[in-house]
Amino acid sequence: MPADLAVIGLGALGLPLAQAAVAAGIPTVGYPTGPETGGLSPADMRRMLAEGYRRAPAPAELGRVRYAVICAPTPRGADGDPDLGQIETAARTLAPRLRPHTTVILESPVHPGTTETFLRPLLETGSGLRAGRDFHLAYSPSRIDPGNRDAAPATTPKVIGGLTPACTESAAAFYSRLTDKVVRARGLREAETVQLLETNFRHVNIALVNEMAVLCHDLGVDLWDVIRCAETKPYGFHAFRPGPGVGGHTAPQALTGPSGRGLRMVELARHVNEQMPRYVVQRAATLLNEHGKSARGARVLLLGVTYKPDLADQQSTPAHEIAVRLMELGAAVSYHDPHIASWNVLDRPVPRADSLYEAAADADLTILLQQHRTYDLQGLSVKAQLLLDTRGATPTGAAHRL
Repeated sequence: MPADLAVIGLGALGLPLAQAAVAAGIPTVGYPTGPETGGLSPADMRRMLAEGYRRAPAPAELGRVRYAVICAPTPRGADGDPDLGQIETAARTLAPRLRPHTTVILESPVHPGTTETFLRPLLETGSGLRAGRDFHLAYSPSRIDPGNRDAAPATTPKVIGGLTPACTESAAAFYSRLTDKVVRARGLREAETVQLLETNFRHVNIALVNEMAVLCHDLGVDLWDVIRCAETKPYGFHAFRPGPGVGGHTAPQALTGPSGRGLRMVELARHVNEQMPRYVVQRAATLLNEHGKSARGARVLLLGVTYKPDLADQQSTPAHEIAVRLMELGAAVSYHDPHIASWNVLDRPVPRADSLYEAAADADLTILLQQHRTYDLQGLSVKAQLLLDTRGATPTGAAHRL
């Protein structure tokens, strides 16, 4: 059966989109631009294949679809800007096979203006077609929330912005098959900036509570109790919680406009959040010292080394930097994570604990970095010699909280 949709880029954005499309009855092919890191379980993949999903055996498959959605990862480059390399690969692969009346949609996180000034020329030059006349071009910010069972595609509104009104409507017609609500932006740049605002909103608010965590520790205040009380306010407050750092596939963007003025608050938030792994290690060293132990030679067990609970995704996880800094202090680091079978840091394997309770009892310090559902935190707090909880997940008084 010919596919109706090609998802180009099978990472954390592409595979969940393909999964939602197949579940909605849309014949779908996937085409990778790099490693497949979508975080879907083997059972999810088997279900998708049974429902008709298939990987495109060759680029020629991309020329037989009505819709092509580019979901290529855009990791932060050395200059802090999104790396557009995989988007370029996707565009150069698609362009020679692009047919008239096809709708091309970009979902990758990018700076405003990228769809029109970067993607459009690649597609037009490679195809000989003109966007807005011969094919439709649009942008839609991805709204994938891995591991969140309440954020189903059908109930998550999708924002659409096209090069022309006709482009917007063509993209909206596609997404209306996946979601109950489509929101039309004025154009490409507005839709791209929605993604910018949503990402920065998350990072700025996490930075605020991370700073509050440091301050409240100094003041002897239970921040988690503060948040519990504050979130009862029915307006003007949205609860965020601190942690050991911020992981994930989208980085904050403090880009500068033509006037030279950028998002200074976002830059500050990035700085605050990037300091959290260092702060966790400082707290760990202090706790060890208070209990008559040195970080050098201490046995430290890290619990949960993924960036989100109950997922095998380690993209930008703060656990890596925390492990590196502990090792630099001379600590003997091990880890436990039900989703990660092996883990390398500084090009060498980190010992994996098979028995959680035995490992916690043996370690001089156990640090909870990620709150996986399988962790019995009450039992863990009893077994561990010393427990540092960076997620505020343990019962009150059962551990030292961040």
